[in-house]
Amino acid sequence: MPWQKMLFREDAVWVRVGDDGRMLLDRDGRAEMKYRETDNKSYRPGPANLRPDPSGGPPRELDAPPAGGDGEAAPTKGKSRKAAAPAHDPNVLQIWTDGACSGNPGPMGIGVVIIDGKEREEAGEYLGVGTNNIAELVAIERGLALAAKRVPENGDRRVSVYSDSSYAIGVLDKNWKAKANQELVARLRRKLAAFPAAVQFVKVSGHAGVPENERCDELGRQAIARAR
Repeated sequence: MPWQKMLFREDAVWVRVGDDGRMLLDRDGRAEMKYRETDNKSYRPGPANLRPDPSGGPPRELDAPPAGGDGEAAPTKGKSRKAAAPAHDPNVLQIWTDGACSGNPGPMGIGVVIIDGKEREEAGEYLGVGTNNIAELVAIERGLALAAKRVPENGDRRVSVYSDSSYAIGVLDKNWKAKANQELVARLRRKLAAFPAAVQFVKVSGHAGVPENERCDELGRQAIARAR
């Protein structure tokens, strides 16, 4: 079956369609989607969260369509394309975060990975029902809370937050106006201002094989699965 390029949230994605160009839905009424042509992982968003990509062109066959869904890796004969992880200074405290949402809105989970030199700390948490943007913001909030105990009061420690959310980085680091989630955004801005070290935000590609980003996504989805 062919795939059609569409838009999911802010990202261009590929969605499986029939020969007539319409989305193919499973028995739960969800589409099959993947983020990159060569991904071997697919997801099941609700069709209401997908919209046409004006520059998408006609449906076409892709080189390596996945055989699985719902975020599980599918078998493939070829190797999936992996994006290079950003280079890291070992002296920088790394906070990796991701929010997962099964539907938008839907059940939310978050994943956090803290890397402090040779030390590593992981956390996953179910948040209840809400939106993807809420999950992304709360993941950063939890990451800052876990990292605060590792930062000396003198503020000499350097801290980087890695997120694949353009929205979260925009409202927290680029002075975007928060049209929704205003209370949550305001609370996070206060916590960032009071954090005992300067925080740098780093945008990473989501669902592109960056190991710590993928691990955060896995922790968030595992939290949702446990809650179910």
